Amino acid sequence: MEHARALMERKKNIEEQIEAQISVLKANDSTLQTPLIDADGFPRADIDVYAVRNARVRIIELRNDLTAVTNDIAKALEAIYNPANAPKETEPDPSVDQRPFAKVNAVAPGSPAAEAGLQRDDLVLKFGPLDHRAFSASLQPLTEVVSANENVRFTFSTSTHVLSLVPRNI
Repeated sequence: MEHARALMERKKNIEEQIEAQISVLKANDSTLQTPLIDADGFPRADIDVYAVRNARVRIIELRNDLTAVTNDIAKALEAIYNPANAPKETEPDPSVDQRPFAKVNAVAPGSPAAEAGLQRDDLVLKFGPLDHRAFSASLQPLTEVVSANENVRFTFSTSTHVLSLVPRNI
């Protein structure tokens, strides 16, 4: 996570440097494509040709750096949020109170629960922040957690597995 933040900070710095170089071009009423010579083939006298050439080169270098950093950020974020990196099918934490609060009657094919590996007759011990203490006679707290956490990954424990789930609106 810290690596991704450092890369994002580096990206911000590169973008600021690009803006500084673009301001050099603007100060000389120039762009990356503006000709630096006049119709007779001589360097233009109305702009600082040296500063414009250096700014152009630096912008190109910084854009290449920005592309590389953006790709590195994508890889870092993928490593953080990749479902394959989430804990799956491990033993439940013995320090957690092991009383189930729900039994799975059915799992819809293709649902987030099915994709996470939930199976019929699994006993749910923990679901995100919820455990047996959050329930009385109703499963309303469960529906509230699912509704409030659409597209957010969290883990839950059954009697045999610790699974990862991303609720979504179907």
